[in-house]
Amino acid sequence: MRPQTQYAKSGDVHIAYQTFGSGPRNLVFVPGFISQIETYWDEPGFARWLERIGHFARVAVFDKRGTGLSDRGVATPDMDKRMDDIRAVMDAVGFDTASVMGISEGGSLAAVFAAYHARRCEHLILYGAFASFTSWFPTQESLQELFDYAETAWGSGTSLPLFCPSTAGDLQIQDWWGKYERTGASPRDVIEIMKVNSQIDITAILPAIKAPALVLHKTEDALIDIEGGRTLAARIPKARLVELPGVDHFPFLGPEAAQIVAEIEEFVTGAKPEPVVDRVLAAIVFTDIVGSTARAEAMGDSAWRSLKDAHDSRVRQELRLFDGREIKSLGDGFLATFDGPGRAIQCASAIRDAIAQLGLDIRVSVHTGEVEITEDDVRGLAVHIASRIADLAQPGDIVVSRTVKDLVAGSGFCFESLGSHELKGLPDRWQVYKTAA
Repeated sequence: MRPQTQYAKSGDVHIAYQTFGSGPRNLVFVPGFISQIETYWDEPGFARWLERIGHFARVAVFDKRGTGLSDRGVATPDMDKRMDDIRAVMDAVGFDTASVMGISEGGSLAAVFAAYHARRCEHLILYGAFASFTSWFPTQESLQELFDYAETAWGSGTSLPLFCPSTAGDLQIQDWWGKYERTGASPRDVIEIMKVNSQIDITAILPAIKAPALVLHKTEDALIDIEGGRTLAARIPKARLVELPGVDHFPFLGPEAAQIVAEIEEFVTGAKPEPVVDRVLAAIVFTDIVGSTARAEAMGDSAWRSLKDAHDSRVRQELRLFDGREIKSLGDGFLATFDGPGRAIQCASAIRDAIAQLGLDIRVSVHTGEVEITEDDVRGLAVHIASRIADLAQPGDIVVSRTVKDLVAGSGFCFESLGSHELKGLPDRWQVYKTAA
């Protein structure tokens, strides 16, 4: 259930906030340069990521003044007033102390709060953050490009690939980001806020931070240079730096999303998180690029890497469109789960067609059965079956087990029998089919 939006009073300004989660720790989530807390929950991946944090903490999220559901049209605030907003939200929700987590530009604000309100900050967590604005926009020309976008295309969502390259061509998440832009701030407010943000340089106050600090940053972050995170970790006393793979600025995108939550949980609670295991019925999908090794050798490392990145982006796009859950990348393919075999087959077909446009052949397998799902993996006999029947597929094939075929009867799918097979390491013989036009 979505949390209810409430208001705290910071001076004469109303600050919109929500609370969620039932964990034993208090955590305040400080957003980036714009936000709209109700829109968070419209993106399933973001909602699940936040809910994971709620397993170990009671979380307060808010919109900074001038953005989202907080009072608009107020004078562009300085850091002092923004710190007051954090304090007002903590008072409203009854947090005498809390871990304070800042994302992106919100990381600068969280760090300043930790320095000036040391008594109230138990831990400081910085993700994709920076000490100096130049880690975000290194030149005035690059900042002007954002201003031009605000004037001409704000609310379209077309800026999203600049933040998260893996979303290129994903119209569903671009539509969500467009709504996030429109509800987060007006074009004029964006420009005014960013003019103030361009003056950010908190380098001098970092040595004064006394709270234990965790700095998380993706090494290829498309928005905030990794050196921004390294500077924070170097100058905050005893800060711990965790560099993660990935290019997407948003923490909830990509296979590293679960690791980010796990790092935060261990840092805040002092204990390694126990694996959350759900035993559920799921449709399991394996994809695999046919002849990838030979293709890579023929193309060379650089060209193959570029093609592989395009492959990964398109697979992830289709998984999001069909509500699939990416479990992990397997190098030349993916393991994913779905809540029904029909949607799994539809997504497999869409992935095959999308990848064919890149000049690549893939093969896909689908099986359904009971599995154990953890934060970052899936286990069980059903997974092994899906993996083994993938070995029976030819380029372009989508192969399914008899179980899947029977479950989708009447759904309009057509199948051709591939016969009965012994699957390595598995008992009995298995009837296998491939989808037909």
